[in-house]
Amino acid sequence: MLRCAMHLYGQYCPVARAAEILADRWTVLIIRELLADINQFNELERGLPHVSRTLLTERLRRLERTGILERRVAPRGKPTEYRLTQAGRELQKMIDLFGEWGARWAFGDPRPNELDPVILLWWMRRRVCVESFGERRVVIQFNFGAGPKGTYWLVIEPTDISVCLKHPGFDVDVIVSSDILSFYRVWLGRVTLSEALRKRQVRLDGTPADIRGFPGWFTWSPMADTVRAALADNRFLKMSASLIGRLGSSTFRLSTAALSMSPTGSCFSSESAPRPFHHGIRGRGGTI
Repeated sequence: MLRCAMHLYGQYCPVARAAEILADRWTVLIIRELLADINQFNELERGLPHVSRTLLTERLRRLERTGILERRVAPRGKPTEYRLTQAGRELQKMIDLFGEWGARWAFGDPRPNELDPVILLWWMRRRVCVESFGERRVVIQFNFGAGPKGTYWLVIEPTDISVCLKHPGFDVDVIVSSDILSFYRVWLGRVTLSEALRKRQVRLDGTPADIRGFPGWFTWSPMADTVRAALADNRFLKMSASLIGRLGSSTFRLSTAALSMSPTGSCFSSESAPRPFHHGIRGRGGTI
């Protein structure tokens, strides 16, 4: 049973009890990182650069006290690891639902302070398909020319993947040129890489073999499929609303014409009254 002194709602309700543990700022994002197998303090901090070390420490201790994670002290010289318990692993469903809801209802254009190139590359580091490279070292240079401008490097080696803020001193294999917004859109599934390349929002320079291979070097964001599905749903809803509006206008004109042809001009019996149009469009959750 999970018990801990914390911010209490004073309600005997499972939702209230869960919110007491999970609803504080940063907690859900910490769990998101832990579910992605980020289990060391410094790596958690890099993936959440705006959280203070003090607050991150406090949140981890609270999750440990409430049975969501366990802290594994490593031998001297190795970092302590934080591992989710069964209670913590079961939160994957909650994170997935948060992502689906957010993609559909809260995921508009980014705020300026959300376009952080270092965070983007840190996320990409976790989604590299290392089996694509064998024993080869690959260096990718990212030139972001609009928004937060800068040049960064991703160094992929058989035993490690590094994000570099300075030139790593190795030959560059592929140069990616883009504005940061366009590449975030590719990463998160709002547009495909092929579409961004076709529209010249992203440019790749390198050998023909590396350029052909680049799309398969990453598995892209774990939220990409969810974002694409939400965009498709939103387009469907907009198209449906437009169709209903046009059909509704046609119905009004047809009803007016029928009214003008009525012998009395204003009265219909149940037999003579035109049936109202009903446009049922099936979507998620029922008829829209």
